Formats: sequence, C-alpha cells, structure tokens
Amino acid sequence: MIQPLSQSARRGLLVLAASLSALFLSYFSIRNALAAHFAALQTQQGFEQAIRLEPSDSRNWYQLGRYWQYHLEDSDVPLAIHAYISALSLNPHSAETWLDLATAYESEDNLPAARDAFLHAKKAYPLSADVSWRYGNFLLRQGELEPAFLEMRHAVDVDPKRGAEAFSRALHADSNVDKILDRVLPARADVYVNAIWDQTTDGNIDNALKIWDRLAAIHPRLLQYDAFVLVDALINRKRMSEAHRVWDQAALFAGLSSLPDPPGSLLWDGGFESGISGGGFSWFIPQESADPQISLDSQEKHSGSRSLRLIFNGKSNVNFVGVCHYVAVQPSTAYQFSAWIYTRSLTTDQGVRFQLRSFSPRDTSAIVTSDIRGSEPWTRIEMPWLSGKDVQGAQVCLARLPSQEPENKIQGMAWVDDVALVAAASGRSHP
Repeated sequence: MIQPLSQSARRGLLVLAASLSALFLSYFSIRNALAAHFAALQTQQGFEQAIRLEPSDSRNWYQLGRYWQYHLEDSDVPLAIHAYISALSLNPHSAETWLDLATAYESEDNLPAARDAFLHAKKAYPLSADVSWRYGNFLLRQGELEPAFLEMRHAVDVDPKRGAEAFSRALHADSNVDKILDRVLPARADVYVNAIWDQTTDGNIDNALKIWDRLAAIHPRLLQYDAFVLVDALINRKRMSEAHRVWDQAALFAGLSSLPDPPGSLLWDGGFESGISGGGFSWFIPQESADPQISLDSQEKHSGSRSLRLIFNGKSNVNFVGVCHYVAVQPSTAYQFSAWIYTRSLTTDQGVRFQLRSFSPRDTSAIVTSDIRGSEPWTRIEMPWLSGKDVQGAQVCLARLPSQEPENKIQGMAWVDDVALVAAASGRSHP
C-alpha cells in the first residue's frame, strides 16, 4: 500500500516545482532579453547572436536580412534573400518580409521571383497601402501601366498623402494627365489639393490647373489658403484671368464669396473682413514691421467689423510701401480707385496715401493718391486710373513717402478701410 505524502512533503514538492518553473521562466526571459539586446545593436554580429539565442524568432532573421540588403558598406543581397526565406519559413504571413524579399529579387533581376513575392505580400495584407504602393511601382517599372495605376489608386485610397507622389510618378510613365486623374487619383479634396501644390511647386502649372478643375467639379469644402500656391504662381506668370478664376472659386468653396466689399469692386476684401492675408488676391501685410506697426482693429472702422491700423513711432522718416494687393483688370479700361482713411495726430508733411502700379512686363508705371495727415475723420480719397494696352493686372499698395526734410520723423496713427477699384461708368477707353 502506497503511503500518502505527509503535509510537509507535499509542501516541499510544491516549493520545488515552483522553483523549477521559476528557473525555467527566468532562463527563457533572460535569453529573450539577451536576444533583444543583441538585435538592438543593429550590427551583423548582433543579429547573428540574436538568432543563435532565439532561432525561432522570425524578426531576428528579418532584421538580419535587412542588414544584408541595405547596409551601405557591407551589403550582400543573396545573404539577405536567404535570411528573408528563413524568416518566412517561421512566419509566412509577414507582408513586410515578402516586400523586402521582392525588392531583393528585383535588384538581382529575378523578376518572376520578385513578382511572386509581391503577390504573396498582397495575399498576406490585401488592405495595406504600402503593399499596393510598392507593388504598383514595380509594375510601373515593368511598363504594365493599367495594373500599376490600379495598385497606386488603392494605395492613395488608403493613404491620401501618397496622392501627389502617385500622380507625379504615373505622369512620368504616361503623359496623359486626364487619364492619370481618372485612373490614379480618387476624387477627394485632400488628394487633389496636395497634388496641386506638388505640381505647382515643380513648375507644372498647366497640370495643376487641370487638377484644380477636377477639384472644382466636386464642389469641395476648402480653406482659402489651399489656393495660395497656384494663384501666386499664375500671378507671377501674369496669367491674371486664370488666377482670378481660381481665386473666386476657392472663395466660394471657403464660404468667403460674399464679403461686404463696395459694389462692383475688383479688389477682394477691401474692408479687411476675411482675416485672410499673405497670398493670392488677399492683402500682403508685413508681419514683422516695427515702424509702422500694422494690425487689424475691430474698435475703429469705417464699415463692417474691422479696419487696418498703422502706428508710427516717431523715430524715423519712414519710407513705406508695404500693405499691397493684386487686382486682375482688363487692358485699356478706365477705373476709379477709392479708399477711406482716418488719421490721429499724424505728423510731418507726408501722410498716408495709396500707390497703384500696373502689373505688366511692358508697363510698370505707378500713380499715387493725395495723402491724409494730421487728425482727420474718415475721409474718402479717390483717383481715376487707366490700364495700359497690355495690362491685365495691377498692384495697390498703402504707402507713406519719405519727407524731403530728413529730420521729419513721422508719428501718429492711421486707419484704412473700404478700399475699392471699380470700372468707371464710361467703361473701356478708346485710345
């Protein structure tokens, strides 16, 4: 008959079993920690030591493969392929391993094996933007444009930030912009805006305009700033009518098409109501001007909710032409310019006025209004202006011309509001 263990013996066995389990777990924990330590060294010896400690961990094999593939001074693609295959034997569902294996095969001109690896990556992670992107680029390099465009479209659908690069890469393979817009870019505002900025920055203005037209067709919600880069580029190239069209469409999509400007004025936001500045057909307001200090003022205004305020500190004979606005106009046309100015204790013989300059390669002539100085209530200043034969744009700037007496240092305050440029009642001039 088997004698039951005493209570003390049973406790002893439990303690022994617990101790053995703790030693077992400690051994594997220490081994895992050492393997992680060696892998973190990011060296060949470190990865190999990690594999010796944890040969069944596919990540160690994968990292060794990346070392052999991408190390600048010690690369060995065949060894990388061997390491990737070892990693996949342990984890055949790793899309990132299949992708790097595909890239390695392609670098060795083994295109069938590369294609097979890409397809395995898609099977492992069919929704991945990175898998579709890299496979699409592989197909693009093989000249298989339609399936390449399909993969790139999926990548952009999942990750819209890839849109600009997808459009650019596809355009190098096929110059048909409309086809690429149909095949590669989904009809999304964020995708189109990024592509417009990218194409404009690269100088491809006509491409950017075509993308803009696609964007306008879906009537998106935009910020006015989204149009800055394209409108600025068009203005710089004197393509004023196109710039004006894009700007007006952007204002509509941004909810800024009903600003309380004087009726018929071509100058956008002459009352400084939008809070938009720094690009396109908005005001260019210096942000770091010390004299005068320039800001928007909601306390003092001629109409609406705000005006522009200038404060001169009395320390210099200021020569200032700095708050400017582009305007699209018609050639050989009579216009009437006007603005409202209010001054308080504005000293010297030169006050605040406006300058209007033709914006044309052949005509940069400028005229100025009368100035306002001293302390004057809201006063309307105006002058006629005739655009030249080839002039399609003008620049309106707030100015303070320097006094002829160098010691005349200007001090005081001025407010400006309701600036306008309107076609004269007589309309087009006849030379």
